[in-house]
Amino acid sequence: MATMRHGGQILIDQLKLRGVRRVFSVPGESFLAALDGLHESGIENIVCRHEGGAAMMAEAHGKMTGTPGILFATRGPGATNASAGLHVAQQDSTPMIAFIGQIARGHKDREAFQEVDFPAFFSPLVKWAAEIRDTERLPEYIARAWNVACSGRPGPVVLSLPEDMLSASAEVPDLAPPQPAPRADYTAFAETVLKRLRGALRPLVVVGGSGWSRQAAQDLLTFAETADLPVAATFRRQDYMDNRHDNYVGDLGVGMNPALGQRLKNADLVLALGTRLSETATAGYTLLDPVSPSPRQRLIHVHPDPDELGRVHRADMVLAAPVADVLEHLAANAVPLANSRIWTSEARADYEIWQKPQPSPGALQQEHIVSWLSANLPPNAILTNGAGNYAAWLHRYFRFKRFGTQLAPTSGSMGYGLPAAISAKLEHPDRTVICMAGDGCLQMTVNELSTAAQYGAAVIVLAFNNGRYGTIRAHQERKYPGRVSGTELFVPELPALARAYGGWGATLTRNEEFPEAFAEAQAAGTLAILDLRLDPQALSPSMTLDRARALGQERNAG
Repeated sequence: MATMRHGGQILIDQLKLRGVRRVFSVPGESFLAALDGLHESGIENIVCRHEGGAAMMAEAHGKMTGTPGILFATRGPGATNASAGLHVAQQDSTPMIAFIGQIARGHKDREAFQEVDFPAFFSPLVKWAAEIRDTERLPEYIARAWNVACSGRPGPVVLSLPEDMLSASAEVPDLAPPQPAPRADYTAFAETVLKRLRGALRPLVVVGGSGWSRQAAQDLLTFAETADLPVAATFRRQDYMDNRHDNYVGDLGVGMNPALGQRLKNADLVLALGTRLSETATAGYTLLDPVSPSPRQRLIHVHPDPDELGRVHRADMVLAAPVADVLEHLAANAVPLANSRIWTSEARADYEIWQKPQPSPGALQQEHIVSWLSANLPPNAILTNGAGNYAAWLHRYFRFKRFGTQLAPTSGSMGYGLPAAISAKLEHPDRTVICMAGDGCLQMTVNELSTAAQYGAAVIVLAFNNGRYGTIRAHQERKYPGRVSGTELFVPELPALARAYGGWGATLTRNEEFPEAFAEAQAAGTLAILDLRLDPQALSPSMTLDRARALGQERNAG
């Protein structure tokens, strides 16, 4: 039976019905009624220091759980601050719902204090953006938002909440979530795929996108192992298959193994599972040309959103379906395919060669740190990162061993690593959570150390410190060699900053110092920062600053 409640209570009751346990917010006067609804709800409200950080935490929660991460932000600058995290959710296909406070309905279109037309502002950035103008319709809008965020290609939704609508009362029944639809039978599709794979000499399975699960990752391994197929992960989806397995052949991302890129280009059959085959995975659409595909390079494309199939790449066979359901049938019907065995083993050999650390300049080397972590962290440790050259060492040298251990933005957003690590530690307090960040990347959201301290999120931050925006500097040296502008950074004493937030910190300058310092960081039981002082010459695993400048000078001279 419906009872009289204010809009904030109606909203929170809808979230409880859908199993929401935690939300992320920066409080604002425009959604006081929702804060009141949270008061005795049993839902944990993680209060953050900036809406951008809060949005990234909510996005990371959506990545980990497969259910929408929930954000509350206030109107005007609060909402626009949150746009960075919403962009991550859109490009990473992560379910997320942002509830944005709004001015009173009677003040619309007068440019009232902090007024923004949120549906107009956010519509190009998210799956759906709307404003709820009637208190009675809150259950309807929230049910639709949940469905849109989770269906097809998952993504973010924004709901604008006028202040007077939210504080008004209504007698309206709750809308319970629908029962899951029966799972479809994809046996015939799986048999057709296997038949086509049987006729291929150079097949390549490419995995990515969202909507995966631990069982889907296990089914992928079973399918690849039984059929003896090479599996490549797309950008920052490396934890979809145990990287130690003989059928895993590397990642198609920024700084990919050139040999793997060539294999994608030379493949006679590409089975794309869940991935959009984006610009990053295809090296700017050159390895799989959407305009003039090679007749020898056939594509079978599985994606949950029918609108994505054929949107960029022409495929010989498509299926709009949840990738986890399809993998279940591929694993169940897989048979040995001896025709591509040599191709698979050669691709794995390429990966092993690429994994051998190449020495970079300096007494403290990123390849040493990442290789040590890969060998010594527990298999269920979670690694997060944002954007920057430092991530190239992680992608190349770390072997992810279990599903759900990599949290990183495929959108390439700086500042993501720390908020994501905090969200991960709150969700998995018993697991080791490592944030890897460059000095520039960390300073984008470093104020969220306060959030970590407040909620006891004992994350370990590895700050790769070279005193510059390394990625931009690398591009700068290639295009305008020696003309340094806008890429130098002041970096505070990071261990002192950790201590200021009640944590532990240390500065390291040599490889030999790392194991003991890392053990101390773990033993501290608080947030911790290891300030890793790098040689500025180390631009990437295969490039020094001087070499990049020389190549740029040669290019300009030519």
